[in-house]
Amino acid sequence: MLAVEPERVLHALTDTLTESYTAGYAHGAADLAARLSAVGAASAPALPAATAVFQDNNQYTWGLQAVCVTRTKRTGQGITIAVLDTGFDLDHPDFAGRAPITKSFVTGQAVQDGNGHGTHCIGTSSGPSAPAGSRRYGVAPGVRILAGKVLNNAGSGNDQGILAGIEWAITQGATIISMSLGADVREVSQAYENVGRRALAAGSLIIAAAGNAANRPGDPAFVGIPANSPSIMAVASLDADLGISFYSSGSNPVAGGQIDIAGPGRNVYSSWPMPKRYNTISGTSMATPHVSGVAALWSEATGHTGRALWSDLTQHATRLPLPSSDVGAGLVQAPA
Repeated sequence: MLAVEPERVLHALTDTLTESYTAGYAHGAADLAARLSAVGAASAPALPAATAVFQDNNQYTWGLQAVCVTRTKRTGQGITIAVLDTGFDLDHPDFAGRAPITKSFVTGQAVQDGNGHGTHCIGTSSGPSAPAGSRRYGVAPGVRILAGKVLNNAGSGNDQGILAGIEWAITQGATIISMSLGADVREVSQAYENVGRRALAAGSLIIAAAGNAANRPGDPAFVGIPANSPSIMAVASLDADLGISFYSSGSNPVAGGQIDIAGPGRNVYSSWPMPKRYNTISGTSMATPHVSGVAALWSEATGHTGRALWSDLTQHATRLPLPSSDVGAGLVQAPA
């Protein structure tokens, strides 16, 4: 199918928290409590722990606990994840010996991450199983890493570079393509839908951040491009109490614009360019690599790719007492 579209600028989807968050969180917590009461004990879905409030400990981040990485024997061995973002800190000591395959699609800028967003996302999806002097923060430590720089050091990039990065990831054999980026555009982009279909046909699942445009509880906003493409999985962000993050965009009424699944996205600890080494940030950007890492674990466990892998993720997600328009199938879960 041929289509003519304007060239867009997309951005890394990290939320910048403000003081207004406190009031928004209070309203959101009250809303969650009301929904929990309405559901009732008999019909409430099982959550992955006795309590639905998680926190980092000396061994694992709260996100890894929530998606049950703590119980799995899988590491993502033999699976390739491509993270298309602001690049990667090639000198980060936690990734010594991993030798990611890298390529920059940003004119005049090398893959070396001058922003931090890409290094953080790669850490969450693919960080080591036992980082020295740190809790574990990576979902799938055994994967092969592709680091494509499609966003510049200011955190923005155009369609041309992003689409080229996706095509590169497909040709490099990526089973999962993780994109924590987007633009607040309601309409589906035919260009992203076309490449999403090609990816699925080639056995590559594109997983993308839903967006941080919401201001809950009053304004859920909508899933933007490229996550609103029918052939691209849209990821929402959850807080440590498994409530929807106040900034996490809700479903878009366009075909394919629904939220498909949710992951931990609030106050996520992961790798950061040296010398800082680690950082804690929030956004649907942070939820997306949780889902991407878990996808690698499922692909290792089942051998599934493409649409079958998509089904594995949604069918095994933990249902939450929240609208599917906000969290889709629910909280992504690692295989046992």
